[in-house]
Parts: sequence; structure tokens; C-alpha cells
Amino acid sequence: MNLTEQRPDHRSAPARNGAAIAAPPPAAARARRRPRSPQWAAWAFLAPVTLYLVLFYAYPLYRNLDLSLRHYTVRSFVQGDAPFTGLANYRTVFDDPTFGPALTHTVVFTAVCLVFQYAIGLALAVFFNQHFRLSATLRALFLVPWLLPLIVSASTWSWMLNSDSGIVNAALHTVGIGPVNWLTSPEWSLTSVIIANIWIGVPFNLVVLHSGLQSIPASLYEAAALDGASAWRRFWSITFPLLRPVSAITLLLGLVYTLKVFDIIWIMTKGGPADSSTTFATWSYRLGFGNLLPAFGPGAAVGNLLVIAALVFGLVYLRVQRKQALA
Repeated sequence: MNLTEQRPDHRSAPARNGAAIAAPPPAAARARRRPRSPQWAAWAFLAPVTLYLVLFYAYPLYRNLDLSLRHYTVRSFVQGDAPFTGLANYRTVFDDPTFGPALTHTVVFTAVCLVFQYAIGLALAVFFNQHFRLSATLRALFLVPWLLPLIVSASTWSWMLNSDSGIVNAALHTVGIGPVNWLTSPEWSLTSVIIANIWIGVPFNLVVLHSGLQSIPASLYEAAALDGASAWRRFWSITFPLLRPVSAITLLLGLVYTLKVFDIIWIMTKGGPADSSTTFATWSYRLGFGNLLPAFGPGAAVGNLLVIAALVFGLVYLRVQRKQALA
């Protein structure tokens, strides 16, 4: 018997209601009728973010680069006919006698603030990770310096460190120490703004590092305790290694933020006295807006140096993270 004669013909088989079953459409026709809404929806969600990045990041960076490569005056800044000068503004910045002290102050200000903000924030995060009574309330109170506007924090520190009526000198007087010119002495002005910035930046480190501690399994600490490991040993063998990825991003964000700190220094000391607390951020502002004859080009060049420094550290962070992922 021929096998083809026994195979039923589904194309001509009658349906239950008497109508013939239609043949399924070909694959090409189904693909043409397939809706493309997911792809359009993805582009629709990306469009606002892309527009925001272009308007508020890419275009300002381009304008700042253009400012640093041209000789802008007030008239040419308005009319837009500034001549192209290449790297002349950068040579002006490097030859300026303020460049050396500003670079030193920027490095010292950034390094000291990062070290103390991270160390104090980590100590507080470990302390509040014990989940004792009122720990959540106290942790919320530590966020107050971070939530306050910078102008309020800087003004408060200016009042506290005032040479004549400041509360800090009043406290020092009670223990027999003479008044210190915190804001008007070249020896103390940089220290003063560093102390204020550390106080403002500690809550950020506390919040991020405390979140990282929550992801460490408690079973590791229990096993270490059963093995007789001390609290200090558990910190160095469990907490600190497992917190390394969170610590890296915390230090990177703190570095980028500290490099561009302007409000605190300008309100407290304006970079003085005698440029003793001038950093690249305050110097860039003073060049561009702090004189009767603004130097827009050199001011933009100093700002670009800060951008390059932040970009270099960001690339280093990405390279380190990639090596750790491949290891």
C-alpha cells in the first residue's frame, strides 16, 4: 500500500463548523506584520537621557574647550569673533606664578579630605552596622551636614572659626590656648577649609559604605567568631576585602567631588590670604569672573585641567575594575 495514500490531507479537512481551515501564513508575512513597538519604546526612553547628556554635559565641555583655545575678551565673548590661539592659554597658565601653589593646594586638599572622609565614614559605618538601639536615628542625624546647602555649611564654619568671636577660639581659650587666626593666617587657611570639607563629606561615605556592609553575609562573621578570630581580625579578613568594590567607587566619587570644590573655599577664605588656600577650582573662577578684566581663556584652561584629572582617575578606575573582573 502506498504510504502517501494513508496520509490525511489537512489542507482540505473540514472544520467542525463546516469551514475549511486556512493555511498558516508564511514566515515572511508574519515578520512583516510583527509590531516594532519594543524597539521604538527603547529609543523613546533613551532620547531624553541622550538629550540631557548632550545639552548639559557634552555642549558645556565643548564650549569650555573652545574658550581655552581662543583669546576671548568681553566684546568677543558677546560677539563670538575671538581669534584662535591654540595652546597659548595653557602656556599662560603654566607660566603663571600661581600655578605651582594652586596645584600643591589642590593635591593636598583632595588627598587629605579623601583619606579622612573615607576613614571616618568607614569607622562610623562599621559602628552603625551593629544594629544597636537608636542606631537608625543617629545615622539619620549624621546626614544633616550632607543635606544642608553648602552656603549654609560654609557660613557656619566661617562663624565658628572667626578669630575674634568664633566658638572654636572660645573653646581653646578655656583650656589656655591663645586665639588662632584660622581664616586670615596663611598657615591655617588651607587647614580650615579642609576641616570644613571633611565634615561635609563624611555623611556621604557613611551612607555608601554602610550600604556595602549590608551585603556582606552575617554567616562569615559567625564562622570567623567560632574559629576564635578577634574583631580586628574579622575586619581585616572579611569586612575590608569584601568592601573593596564599594570603597573604590566611593573614593572615585569623592575624588571627583573634591577636585571641584569651590563654594566652601570661596565663602570661607576666597582662596586667600595671599593664595594660601587657592585651588584650581577657585583660581579658575577668579580668572574668569573675579577680575575687572576677565581672562576667559586661561580660566577655561584651568577648568579643563580639572576635567582631565578627573577623567584620568576615572579611566584608572575602569582599568582596575576590568582587571579584577578578568582575574
